[in-house]
Formats: sequence, C-alpha cells, structure tokens
Amino acid sequence: MTTTHRIPFATLLRVETRKLLDTRTSVIMTGVLAAAALALVAGRGLFTGTADLYTLANTAGIAMGVLLPVLGILTVTGEWSHRTALTTFTLEPRRGRVLAAQCLPVLAAAVLACLAALLVAVPMTALSAAVRGVEATWGLDMAPLLGWTATTVLSAAEGLAMGMLLMNAPAAIVIYLVTPMLWSFVTRLGPVGATLAEWLDLNTASNALMDGSMGAGDAARLAAAVAVWVVIPMAVGVLRVLRKDVQ
Repeated sequence: MTTTHRIPFATLLRVETRKLLDTRTSVIMTGVLAAAALALVAGRGLFTGTADLYTLANTAGIAMGVLLPVLGILTVTGEWSHRTALTTFTLEPRRGRVLAAQCLPVLAAAVLACLAALLVAVPMTALSAAVRGVEATWGLDMAPLLGWTATTVLSAAEGLAMGMLLMNAPAAIVIYLVTPMLWSFVTRLGPVGATLAEWLDLNTASNALMDGSMGAGDAARLAAAVAVWVVIPMAVGVLRVLRKDVQ
C-alpha cells in the first residue's frame, strides 16, 4: 500500500518565514527598510521639532508602506523568477497551502513593522523634545493606531495580490510604485477624478481608516478599493498559480 506523506502546514510556514528572513534579497530589503525608517524619523524629529510619538511612528511607517508590499511581491514571485516552482510544488502539490504559507509571514511582518516603528519613535520623541526644548507627547489614540496598522497590512496584501496576479516581480513592482502617481494626476482632473480616487484608489480610500474617523460611507469606499486592488487580483492570481503549468 502506498502512503502519501503530508507536509504539516507549520513546516511550510516555517520554511516560508525563513525565506523571508535569510535570503539575500530579504536581508537587503530589511536593511533598506530599517535605514529609511530611521532616517525619516530622525529627520522629522530633529529638523522639524516634532516630539509626538504617534506622528514620528507614522513617519517611520512611510518607508514600511512602500517597501513591505515590494517584499510581498518578491515573496510570491520568487518561485517563478528563480525557477524553483517545480521543486516546491513537487514536494507540496497543494499549491494553495504554499501560497498561504507565503502570504501569512508577510502580513505578520506588516504588523510587526508597525510595532518596530513605535519602538523606533520612542527614543526619537524624547530626543527631539530635549533638543528642541518642548514637551513630548506620548499619548496614543487607539483608533488611529489600529487604523494605521490595518492600512499597513492592506498595503502588504496589495503587494501580494499584485505579485500573484502578474507572477513577474519587475512588472508588479513598477505597477505598484507608479499607480499612486497616476492617481495623484487623476485627482487633479476635477470632481469626477476626485470621486474616482475616493472609490478606487486604495491610498485615498484608506485615509479615514488611518485617521480613525471611518464612517459608513468611508467603509463602503474602502471596501470598493480593497476589492479592486486586493480581493479581485488575489483571487485571479491564486487561480493562475493553481492552474499554471510548471516546467
């Protein structure tokens, strides 16, 4: 009788998490992310005199909001760009489990990145207050904090979705980085452009979530943007990965 060895999902998750941490690309990305976050926080804290913990943490989050989705793209396209998909999907033929194991560490990294941004902002808040001779603001409003974290996770999910959809890292990265500039142009086209951006641009639609002031209308606009940039691309991307011939 032949038995099929089932790889535990915890093993897949551990392997994909290790890939996220110890490959050359991930090490470079992590270093760039840390350096950019520190530079942004130091620049805003020391040169503008900002001594507000949440503001400085949010400043560090700017780098994370840009680079984490890129890391997500590289994670889900790595099997195809490095031509290791045949090995991976031979060892684990159920491709959906592999995709889930690739996505979860990236989404978890987005949450941990927000925590890291807060930790970076703490000493800079104290230093900025001391240098500028102003009182530091340590208070954190839970609604904006959770909204900021959720927005960071959505950005990472957008990168994952774009990577799955295109299965080509350069193309996905270019589209992800160019799209905000295109929407910035669209918003200048008048009321129609502004309305389109409110409903279809994920960055614009998530502003209320970031501010912790989301109402019913804001939630509807955010849901529409998430559907366009996360749900639909990811669904199509998953189907592409599940059906793609591996040679």
